[in-house]
Amino acid sequence: MADAPVNPVGPLFFDGHNDILLRLWRKPAPERLRAFVGGDGEGHLDLPRMLKGGFGGGMFAIFVPSPDFSTADALMDAPSYDVPLPPPLDRAHALAVAREMAGLLADMADASGGRMRLCLSASEVRAAMAAGAVAAVMHMEGAEAIGADLDGLEAFHALGLRSLGPVWSRPTVFGHGVPFRFPSGPDIGPGLTDAGRALVKACNGLRIMVDLSHLNEAGFWDVAKLSDAPLVATHSNVGALCAASRNLTERQLHAIRDTGGMVGVNFATSFLRADGRKNPDTALAVMLEHVDALIAALGEDHVGFGSDFDGATIPRAIGDVAGLGALRAAMLARGYGAALIDKLARENWLGVLARTLG
Repeated sequence: MADAPVNPVGPLFFDGHNDILLRLWRKPAPERLRAFVGGDGEGHLDLPRMLKGGFGGGMFAIFVPSPDFSTADALMDAPSYDVPLPPPLDRAHALAVAREMAGLLADMADASGGRMRLCLSASEVRAAMAAGAVAAVMHMEGAEAIGADLDGLEAFHALGLRSLGPVWSRPTVFGHGVPFRFPSGPDIGPGLTDAGRALVKACNGLRIMVDLSHLNEAGFWDVAKLSDAPLVATHSNVGALCAASRNLTERQLHAIRDTGGMVGVNFATSFLRADGRKNPDTALAVMLEHVDALIAALGEDHVGFGSDFDGATIPRAIGDVAGLGALRAAMLARGYGAALIDKLARENWLGVLARTLG
């Protein structure tokens, strides 16, 4: 019989984005589940640390990496940078890797002894969290595995896909992402293709959330015109505070507000700091300045967190998922009341999931 989940001090977090599937997928297959369930102490996430830190659930990203993109981290630590994007992925390769990651997420839930559940609706997320289990929602970051004819969308939906970003930063048959560029705004390149517009409508029909976090500004406005669902950026920050191309303009924030949407604050220091540096010695006050600015632009019911755990350099004060208590303490010290912290940590995400997924 599995041990009972650890009851954390303070509110549970629902997180808008993590990359643990990519981290585990890079391990030899026999080691993946053991590393997750037993805890390997690597990266930011594993099941024991999730339970210790009060990680109640989140969006688990299927992301197919580009070969030979290892120089990006070093380039992004310069005072200014413009990282050349990798070419589009081969669809067959993307499909094979995405299927493997979707299977890995299901296997993680099966191997967890009831301590993690793959959830298909907002009510399932809430029920899992109430039972002390980690609520996992399958997300896809970059839709290369779907294909221009969209024949993969219903298949992945049947596997549990409930959130999808049409692009990562590299171009796809659906549209264009923002490059890794600082300083820069998001108004870079053309909008959605015909296939991208069809993808948005198909996602609306299946009640799959469309994630705007890597989409360029022209694509953002195309989604805003087409979609009948709330606009959501799962892991993005405020461009006025950090002029990274991945961050959002005031006009974009107001559009998200007007649809009852959501922004999850990204823990990546290069999208938090005014100097755009990948510096783990970044005070949590810097992150909370983005939270304050988002509350001012969106209202307190439309802001949460999208950590980018296992996919970014994050503040040392948090360290990994077990350090979420430091973020709770920082919010309390800043004067956030218990009701607001509950909204930011969890309830706002559960609300937008209910409005989008049903």
